[in-house]
Amino acid sequence: MTASVFDHPFLSGLLGDEEIAAFFSVDADIRAMLSFEAALARAQAEHGLVPAEAAARIAEICGTFLPDVLALRRATATDGVVIPELVRQLRKAIGGDAAERLHFGATSQDVIDTSLMLRLTSVCRLLCGRLDKLRGAFAEIDRQWGTNPLMARTRMQAAIAIRVSDRVNAWNAPLASYEDRLERMAVVSFPLQFGGAAGTLEKLGDKAGVVRASLAEHLGLADHPQWQSQRTTIADLAHILSLISGSLGKFGQDIALLAQAGDEIELSGGGGSSAMPHKQNPVAAEALVALARFNAVQLSGIHQSMVHEQERSGAAWTLEWMILPQMAIACGASLRLASVLVDQIKRLGAAKGSSR
Repeated sequence: MTASVFDHPFLSGLLGDEEIAAFFSVDADIRAMLSFEAALARAQAEHGLVPAEAAARIAEICGTFLPDVLALRRATATDGVVIPELVRQLRKAIGGDAAERLHFGATSQDVIDTSLMLRLTSVCRLLCGRLDKLRGAFAEIDRQWGTNPLMARTRMQAAIAIRVSDRVNAWNAPLASYEDRLERMAVVSFPLQFGGAAGTLEKLGDKAGVVRASLAEHLGLADHPQWQSQRTTIADLAHILSLISGSLGKFGQDIALLAQAGDEIELSGGGGSSAMPHKQNPVAAEALVALARFNAVQLSGIHQSMVHEQERSGAAWTLEWMILPQMAIACGASLRLASVLVDQIKRLGAAKGSSR
């Protein structure tokens, strides 16, 4: 049993998204954290701050290391973050002088935030692929039924006759913009976080800038100054996630209303009823509406989490951890369900030759 619908034993079948959730798993997070530590040692070795042999040893261990997750859990309950215990375990595995070179000049937030950026890059690419596929599916609906008549409705009342193309364009038009914005984020905007204890990289002296640039290059992230208390990147992404699910919620709401009237749409594969076997409920459409509303609510929490006091906030940072993964999964589930729903449409608009 779980308190979250996104990994619930059966509710996740409707509302979850295994592909997106995988990027927020313990394994994915730890692998990204280890990538940071290995890349940091290599970057520092390139600029003479860490012996090359030590960097090689750190990279070797980070490539295969499997931490004691239960020990990480216990330590996080005390430390509030996982990194002190992870570094302790890593140093024990590395051994010798190289162990003390691990994590040099870095702090817990550098590792955790950079891990998130690495994984969000992959999440954005996956969402872009789904957006592109969905845009193609909408274009196919337009090709098949775009000239069919459809009753426009304003404020839930019949208005004037339009074409299916007009309604489909309202569903499809925003998606290209969302795809473009996510692609830009994945390619150029996700930044390395590397600031050290208070964002000044004081231990690296006059080599701070070049080490940060090398580290960003090794990890494939943008080289930005530390942003540990400026969370615009997180808020921007959350905004796009909510926009995507919101637009798809409009699609779901429209399909549910069309299904209610019944004469302008034909659907297959709806959900069954335990009391009324004749029914085919528009389950995917309803879920799209619920997910849109869920992300709209969560977005306010992300905006709350932008209030970081002084150089680092524990409370605001923790709030991000609670909200952002669920928003990403909800957005992924929306795109998955929208594709399912498109495939269930067997006719849209009044059948040609029918009288209205």
